[in-house]
Amino acid sequence: MTMSDPMKTQMLSDPNKTIISSAPSINATQTIQPVQCPICKTFNPAGMIYCVECGLIFATELPEDAFGAPQVRPPCLVDEGGKEQFLRPGSNIVGREGDILLQDGRVSRRHAEITLDPSGVTVSDLGSTNGTKLNGQPLAPNSPQKVNPNDALEFGGYRMTLSMPGESQATQIPTSNKTQTMAAPPGVEPHAALLHFEDQTMPLKSGVNTIGRKPGNDVVLSDGYVSGSHGTIEVTDDGFYFTDLGSTNGSTLNGAKVPANERVSLNPDDELEIGRTKVRITRAE
Repeated sequence: MTMSDPMKTQMLSDPNKTIISSAPSINATQTIQPVQCPICKTFNPAGMIYCVECGLIFATELPEDAFGAPQVRPPCLVDEGGKEQFLRPGSNIVGREGDILLQDGRVSRRHAEITLDPSGVTVSDLGSTNGTKLNGQPLAPNSPQKVNPNDALEFGGYRMTLSMPGESQATQIPTSNKTQTMAAPPGVEPHAALLHFEDQTMPLKSGVNTIGRKPGNDVVLSDGYVSGSHGTIEVTDDGFYFTDLGSTNGSTLNGAKVPANERVSLNPDDELEIGRTKVRITRAE
């Protein structure tokens, strides 16, 4: 039996013949899906090169969103520093280990369970050491309780609030047709400090100032390495303090990494790097 030579070059029957493949149909519907960040689980519009929430830089630019689809925003828990922890459908474990990570010594490893389903949101304490509270009331272990929008949850003392999609943009409608009388005309809050970065200077108010890439922060930094809710700067009578809110790319103070969720003191000569933006703070005159 004659065997063909496997090393022999195979020729087409007609080398001059053009092979035409079928072109994609113009009538085919193309669907562009939002892309979920592998770190914080936020859904990003197609075309983003970094996560709109945590600042993670994607390896390659995502496909352009030809339809301009809005960002998908699931319900979330918001802490006192403004950091958002999004809920996924089904079970969400809250703790130092789980779906919603809280790096706080008062929080147990598996502290509580938040369940999101079509009927709403419920919370159940998982027998934690320091307990769970709903609007200030302690919860019995393994006894699910319904959570309504804007309800306050405390996990061992770590306070968070339930936020539902679209609430921050909702128009508030007065319950009465009567004209409301203002007790006093609105005033302008004096600046307590100034934040200097690049060629800009931003005023800081007394108390807590939120810093991040997302609109709505007191200080908005357009830096792809800055998380949506990156940190806070607290201005007090006795000094300045910075807290990194567990950002993706971190913060450094005079070249040293700032531990997440740890309040550190700032001096006017200190160089604080948030993402890749270097800032310093001074007292307003």
